[in-house]
Amino acid sequence: MELALTKDWTLFLDRDGVINEELPGTYVNHLDEFTFYPNAVAAISILSQLFCKTIVVTNQKGVGRGITPLTALESIHHHLTAAVEAAGGTIHRIYFCPDLENDSSNRKPNPGMAFQAAKDFPEIDLTRSIMVGNNSSDMHFGRSAGMGCNVILTTTNPLNLIDPSIYDLHFASLYDAALFLQGRVKK
Repeated sequence: MELALTKDWTLFLDRDGVINEELPGTYVNHLDEFTFYPNAVAAISILSQLFCKTIVVTNQKGVGRGITPLTALESIHHHLTAAVEAAGGTIHRIYFCPDLENDSSNRKPNPGMAFQAAKDFPEIDLTRSIMVGNNSSDMHFGRSAGMGCNVILTTTNPLNLIDPSIYDLHFASLYDAALFLQGRVKK
């Protein structure tokens, strides 16, 4: 993928498996279960300097099932944004979908959260946006909204599970993606 970013692009990030470690077979339900991947905060700090907006989009079925208290999710997201801000970065908004039904317009792979972000921030051009995630639902979310898509190989090896036609690039970590994208910004 030939890519020359300009500061008017938007970055969409998945949360679990990209920014923080996933818990196999369950959800990150409380702040004490939330663990950043190494260099993830530094990566978001770098990335937020490259893009006009940095948006996190995350399915949170645990909230819909009553397993993850909404107050705990808010605490996790406050911790996430505060850590990024302390490192000099910005997360402009975190969108989450608690819906249980896979056909919900807001539940990834459906692009509802992207459309909501574009409505909330009119400067977002989804065709000048990149989605970074760790699974096929993230890639379908991005493609459905007209974005470029990059896979992070932090969980299972998604290259064996994801159709290569739905993503552009793959990286071992969010930090590796940040360093690569940093070199693609037009001054």
